[in-house]
Amino acid sequence: MILDKQKIDSLNSDGLTLHQNKIQVLKDSIPNFEEVISKLVDFQIAIPSWALGTGGTRFGRFAGTGEPRNIEEKLEDVALLNDLTKSCNSISLHIPWDIPQDYDALRAKASDLGLHFDAVNSNTFQDQKGQDFSYKFGSLHHVNKDIRQKAIEHNIEVIQHGDKLGSKALSLWLSDGSDFPGELNFRGAFERTLESLQEIYKALPDDWKFYIEYKCFEPHFYSTTIADWGQSYLLASKLGPKAVTLVDLGHHLPGANIEQIVSLLLMEDKLAGFHFNDSKYSDDDLTAGSINPYQLFLIFHELVEGLDHKGKRHATDIGWMIDASHNVKDPIEDLLQSVEAIKLAYAQALIIDQNALTGAQNNNKVALAQDIIQDAYRTDVRPLLAEARLRSGAALSPIKAFNSLDIRNELVKERGLHSVATGL
Repeated sequence: MILDKQKIDSLNSDGLTLHQNKIQVLKDSIPNFEEVISKLVDFQIAIPSWALGTGGTRFGRFAGTGEPRNIEEKLEDVALLNDLTKSCNSISLHIPWDIPQDYDALRAKASDLGLHFDAVNSNTFQDQKGQDFSYKFGSLHHVNKDIRQKAIEHNIEVIQHGDKLGSKALSLWLSDGSDFPGELNFRGAFERTLESLQEIYKALPDDWKFYIEYKCFEPHFYSTTIADWGQSYLLASKLGPKAVTLVDLGHHLPGANIEQIVSLLLMEDKLAGFHFNDSKYSDDDLTAGSINPYQLFLIFHELVEGLDHKGKRHATDIGWMIDASHNVKDPIEDLLQSVEAIKLAYAQALIIDQNALTGAQNNNKVALAQDIIQDAYRTDVRPLLAEARLRSGAALSPIKAFNSLDIRNELVKERGLHSVATGL
């Protein structure tokens, strides 16, 4: 489905006067207004191929309608998201859920849609159909060298897929762990994991990055071999400069100070980027900003300050991706909400008076520092996002446009009521 640009323009015209009134207030109050708009225009968030269909839990899945049936249709859905927001110009593939058949044709289709391929993701957390061995007791940390080698070969194969598509990073999350005391030798498991990662690292092209993701628990509930940012950082440090730590917001114990973790990883040039989502309890994979938007803002505050301190580019020097599961919402609507929440937090961080904050910090003015932070957070920056979209040719209100243009029903007409996205 290709969106009619004239229809988006028509919808925008209906809300233009109200928007202009709102944006004028922010123009008058934000000294770096044009700089903020420019950075919002540039800021892009990758969409994972697995998030374009309905998600589920271990208790089951309630199927959606008009879901993308193959990689090509997933590209089309990302293009829809990008047409509505101009903030999602890349897709992150998950292998083997989405194995390309014709690389040149797929790259050409992506290019025609204004998209490119972000990091590729490997999968050794489940057994695949026809597989004559099992990852039940681990993959890269497995006690059996032959199984470790199979997992290594899979990751190298994923690199090869990504290289042919123009990707520049391998993203790896291991479910390897244990459920009972005594089941696993922790040191041995970590050493075997490092040895396996070293083999994968050797296969990386010169201009690639190796994203090492961590998770405190699940699917294992006694130990996880890469359980926290320290373990990921240790592995990345031992591997070399291409290896960096990926932060998934849902992969921490409740109450973890994620913004401090982000600050330190960025300080050490070991922050790969993010898998954005939100949670109430653990790895709930809810819409970004739906539970704790203040934490998301505080994370972006550390990012903006840290990236500026390092002289890094906000939009491109680390990776930005959504990783959510849409169990009850329409996947496209949910992703639109996540994109909005992420960019809201970014915009709020951009308008913090950093000079005033530094002065308050250096003079131990605790209440003043808090007020400076919260003043930015409490500012309604939604018109800034709308202005960035308007200047980019996107929708003033993406959710409104999605519903007004009846996009899901149009997709159902093309794909049917019972189409199921691959990988789910």
